[in-house]
Amino acid sequence: MNEIKRDGDNVSVIPEGNLIASVANVLRTDLSEVLDDKPVNLTIDLNESEMVDSVGIGVIIATHNSVAKNGGTLRVINVKEDIYDLLCTMRLNNHFEILKSL
Repeated sequence: MNEIKRDGDNVSVIPEGNLIASVANVLRTDLSEVLDDKPVNLTIDLNESEMVDSVGIGVIIATHNSVAKNGGTLRVINVKEDIYDLLCTMRLNNHFEILKSL
């Protein structure tokens, strides 16, 4: 189960476990419900994710596109170093903020 925290125009989504194809539909549904409220700032917290596959990356990109279309911003935080390197290699850091785990 994905955790969703709302604070006014700010919403945080914390996926449970890895962001891979087998769980992508549940996350996509949760994010769709969040995006219906048109949050100004959406944060995806990958603290519990050790792995992200191509489907998971697709979910993140689609979320960014939806948030940006509504004038909002996306941040992906607590990203493990390997995932961070992959996302930066794909130059996704040019489109939304990506922050490594501390």
